[in-house]
Amino acid sequence: MAAKLPNIIRDVSGPKPRSFQLFSHIPSLRKARRHAMLARQSVGFVPTMGALHDGHLALIRQALQENQQVYVSIYVNPTQFGVKEDFSSYPNTLQSDLAKLRWLAADSWRNDSVGQITAVFTPTTRDMYPGLKPSSEVDGPGSFVTITPLSSTLEGASRPVFFRGVATVCMKLFNIVQPDMVYFGQKDIQQTYVVQRMVDDFHLNTRVRVVPTVREEDGLAMSSRNVYLGRRRRRVATVLIRALRAVQKAFINGRTKRDDLLAAAYEVLDEELEKQKALPAQERALFEVDYISLADPLSLKELGNVKPEHGSVLSGAIKMLPIEDPLEVEDTGTGGGTTTVRLIDNLRLQQITSILQSSQSQAKATPLL
Repeated sequence: MAAKLPNIIRDVSGPKPRSFQLFSHIPSLRKARRHAMLARQSVGFVPTMGALHDGHLALIRQALQENQQVYVSIYVNPTQFGVKEDFSSYPNTLQSDLAKLRWLAADSWRNDSVGQITAVFTPTTRDMYPGLKPSSEVDGPGSFVTITPLSSTLEGASRPVFFRGVATVCMKLFNIVQPDMVYFGQKDIQQTYVVQRMVDDFHLNTRVRVVPTVREEDGLAMSSRNVYLGRRRRRVATVLIRALRAVQKAFINGRTKRDDLLAAAYEVLDEELEKQKALPAQERALFEVDYISLADPLSLKELGNVKPEHGSVLSGAIKMLPIEDPLEVEDTGTGGGTTTVRLIDNLRLQQITSILQSSQSQAKATPLL
């Protein structure tokens, strides 16, 4: 039996022969990574903030198909939350997350995956930010990675420190893990562009893989923040994907002008909002539209007209407002329905032949650019 690596907190084992080790300190994880490198084994890396759902598991499954070892990180990064955002209330579900990873490790063994989950990294903020205490202020002190102009539009316009925090923590994690491949979900489309640009501009020796969005049966994109919705807001939350699909349908039917395409989205959004406003306060779920974007698939610059052969990235964000007049026995979700819940989603506008080909290979990850 191989000797245990030093400084490992404990082993978390699934059915033999699959097991992974839980690390909280950088030196011990780096030593494990050196062992993998000397053994000439590839390492795929899935960075997460925990509260794992089927979308995260899809990323890990893809990594298991393409790498001999898979590392997963669970770390809620404070620098990507604004001062008034939900960092303090973000779900902390480490034990259930580890249980899901144990189950997935066993499942991947039964299904004869190429690789196995070998490391789960749960660092502390003191380890990740060893200098100054991390700041969420726009002009706050600290060592940050800034990717402009990609990080200044869409999500970045509404959340000015978000992509600075994402790029910074990804740079740190990539330096620690040194992965051959990193895996992200298409739901966070702008994030994948920011990470890819960072990898290219800083010559990082890793490959970015983007996995299709995993959805609930009614189309809602899976997100760790969905637990905040509760039954009332959850029912209305599908309005965003319905709006985006209306644009997709208009594009397939021959519309290419920006105003015509976006009008299809706002028709769905406005109709749902008026419907909700007409309901009594104890029944309705109100929302605000942050943006609907029609952007170039290479640069994310806004388009005035979509060329069918080129396509577009269609994305949007809405904010589900706090629940009004909640009933005593109502399922209001984690947090009691008192916080605004931000939802994002996107689709690719493509020619009909490309859409058909894409739908036949939804489980297959592709390089971003």
